[in-house]
Amino acid sequence: MITSETNKDIKKIIGLLEKSKNRRKEDSYVVEGLKMVFEIPKEDIREVYISKTCYENIASGNVDKRIVDVKSFNKDGESELGFSYKVISDALFKKISDTVTPQGILAIVKRKHYKLNDILNRKVKKDGLPDKQVIMILDDLRDPGNLGTIIRTCEAAGVSGIILSKESVDIYNPKVVRSTMGAILRVPFYESEDLKEDIKKIKQENFKLYAAHLGGKKLYNEVKKDGAYGFIIGNEANGISDEVAALADELVIIPMYGNVESLNAAIAASILMFS
Repeated sequence: MITSETNKDIKKIIGLLEKSKNRRKEDSYVVEGLKMVFEIPKEDIREVYISKTCYENIASGNVDKRIVDVKSFNKDGESELGFSYKVISDALFKKISDTVTPQGILAIVKRKHYKLNDILNRKVKKDGLPDKQVIMILDDLRDPGNLGTIIRTCEAAGVSGIILSKESVDIYNPKVVRSTMGAILRVPFYESEDLKEDIKKIKQENFKLYAAHLGGKKLYNEVKKDGAYGFIIGNEANGISDEVAALADELVIIPMYGNVESLNAAIAASILMFS
């Protein structure tokens, strides 16, 4: 059992939680919580860490079977699900956890490396619903909670994937990961080094792009949305940059009552996705 903060595994976990440069260097990030850990494709798991109490609960079957479909973890550090794990003392796990009430399990996971075409060529299909080829472009989005909520909503709305500018918050920030509620494991995303050039490539693939903008002349639900199309959401404080806005096919606005000047970025994105 790991009990010391000086343990190399603990130092690695803390480093991955605290700094994006460590996540890039290790090509890894941290996922915490029973439901999310057990949703990770096993080939993407590097290591799993479990608190003493969580280990005892899983080993005895004292867990929600809808989440943890496993009879037991053996004492040799191997689970019946095919991944290895290490046990951490409860006190130490609570100290390193990024949540207020930790569930006692976290995993170090391989980062994904999607290409732009992975997203542009993806159609989302679901029985009883029309096929969709919709993308979400995020220009300098900075708030982790907003990004996490947008990723989660993208999955629910059948969005093919997300393109983020390099100035946006790190998608593997632990607050982003947590607020996706597992959607980060399933929604493709591309981290653009040059958003303007990538938008030009996207338009060459016949995507129509609609940017949420206070200077929009059309209501968001008035534009024709068929075939391949996408939405652009900008920075929480400053909106979409002028250069990016100039590349959109239409600037659209969400009408509002009262004296509210703008909506939260995640709320605006959700309205557009479900329009």
